[in-house]
Amino acid sequence: MSVRLDEIDKRILYHLAREARGTSAPDIAEEVNVSPGTIRNRIDRLEAEGVIEGHHARINYERAERRLTNLFICTVDVPDRERVAKQVADVSGVIGVRELMTGRGNLHVTAVGEDMADLSRVARDLASLGVDIEEENLIQQEYRGPYDAFGPEEVSEGHSITEFMHLSGGAEVVELAVAPSAPIAGVTLQEANQRAVIDPETLIISIERGEQMLTPKGDTELRADDVVTLFSRTGIDDETIAAFDDA
Repeated sequence: MSVRLDEIDKRILYHLAREARGTSAPDIAEEVNVSPGTIRNRIDRLEAEGVIEGHHARINYERAERRLTNLFICTVDVPDRERVAKQVADVSGVIGVRELMTGRGNLHVTAVGEDMADLSRVARDLASLGVDIEEENLIQQEYRGPYDAFGPEEVSEGHSITEFMHLSGGAEVVELAVAPSAPIAGVTLQEANQRAVIDPETLIISIERGEQMLTPKGDTELRADDVVTLFSRTGIDDETIAAFDDA
């Protein structure tokens, strides 16, 4: 069941996603003209309702004794996906598991290892759980940002990127929010390919719409506020990213 958010809730989520540690309740309260106590109560409620799932540190594992961070793009049988995902999360070295609704590549696993041998051990552990590893890459850089639609009006038409991973070999995974007047809004994936709105080498691997995770198909129409995950072995070009921004 989804939770209805008002403008105060959205502004809280925007600032916590942008910089949780450096944002105080009085800072947010001043911006939305309520008391700091109201902001703290709202945060408590959002946590209780499962909207805020935690306040996590973002760790640069390469700086921490030069550890390696790897992304495994995996496939598991859909009926077993949730069960296997929980088992994968318990594998030593795994720091993140994401379930997707797509048939292939429906499980993304992020793992940290001391060296390549350690990451190979993680791969073997995944395989022992019945996980089919489609592709794997070392993560070179990863960026995250707040969802602009929840932010102040002066930034709500900004960049559509909510998450970015630069992988070894030039591959990239990008998560984009569809802006209301974006060229891609109201366009089916088939039309986007025909009009060359998206680079033909770029694969859309998931579409999040509210509580739904959609399987991308040719007749799937992208809508404003959809959160779309793209993958490219050669990198996501600026024209593709611009297609998700306000025109």
